[in-house]
Amino acid sequence: MIILGSTGSIGVNTLEIAKKYKLSVEVLVAGKNIELLNSQIKEHNPKKVIIASKADLHKVNHQNVSFGEEAILEAIQNSSSNIVVNALVGFLGLKPTLKAIECGKKLCLANKESLVVAGKFIDKSNLRAIDSEHFALWYLQQEKKIDSMLITASGGSFRNTPIESLKNVSVKEALNHPNWKMGNKITIDSATMTNKMFELLEAFWLFDTKKLDAIIEPKSLVHAFINFTDGSTTAHIANASMQLPIAYALLDKIEDEILKPVDLLEISSLEFKKIESSRYPIWDLKNEILDNPDLGVILNAANEVAVSKFLAGKIGFLDISKISIDAINKFHRLKASNIDDIFLIDKEVRKYCDS
Repeated sequence: MIILGSTGSIGVNTLEIAKKYKLSVEVLVAGKNIELLNSQIKEHNPKKVIIASKADLHKVNHQNVSFGEEAILEAIQNSSSNIVVNALVGFLGLKPTLKAIECGKKLCLANKESLVVAGKFIDKSNLRAIDSEHFALWYLQQEKKIDSMLITASGGSFRNTPIESLKNVSVKEALNHPNWKMGNKITIDSATMTNKMFELLEAFWLFDTKKLDAIIEPKSLVHAFINFTDGSTTAHIANASMQLPIAYALLDKIEDEILKPVDLLEISSLEFKKIESSRYPIWDLKNEILDNPDLGVILNAANEVAVSKFLAGKIGFLDISKISIDAINKFHRLKASNIDDIFLIDKEVRKYCDS
């Protein structure tokens, strides 16, 4: 298989599944964590390695190593592997997604931005989503008629912070997720609830319904619900680990234990909360964006610029959502007619938000 983003959380867990089921790894693609990459090379012996920066080439313990976006696309094109795991972060992951589909590969997609910005141009027939919420929705589907789908959110770093204090929170505080450690961008997206907006857009493209919503479940044990037209509801409950959706994305059949089962007596109670726009202002856009999924490319571009500014200390935490909302208001009439339009719109929105 080809793993794009091997040193991130998804990549590390994918390699654990590969080891468990003796799956071969042909290509590893990583960013700046060369130390971890070298240990992965030693253990999995890939044929090719690709990194982000030319300056780091000499640090990589491999004879066939290259760098950059074009090298990733060439590796997908020329590989014999039929599986591509795309765990890249951000808009950067879109071209590899398109290339994997063009080459007829099975695409195990953790790069949610691909569907968020270009879902209507992506063939989903050979795509498996690596996301606990979307895996849960897929897992729960039955032959009964579905009424609506509901996913859960942890609430992020500031779910219990007084609302009046949010304008003064620090980057360090924002990166301190209460449930788990993730990459910087997704941790910030979780804190603003933009990540959950992305996941609703993903669900729209994956399951072809706009009857979608989300609620907060602080323990991150319930990942999704499906409401059926007969009035019944099913829930997917599992310990929080990406190895479960990864395993089902990579393999056609799972018969042995991937995770330890949830001990309901040990949990004793579960709590559910409404996502309030007073704490998560971006949530005011939910219905507008689900009604017009073309806005996903605008939301993603604005959010990537805003999160980058926040992490650099240039804006406050609440300004992240303000920048996204402003961009949606300004560009809400834009609509992509083809995949090239996606890249043009992305560029125009970034230029506006960065000015």
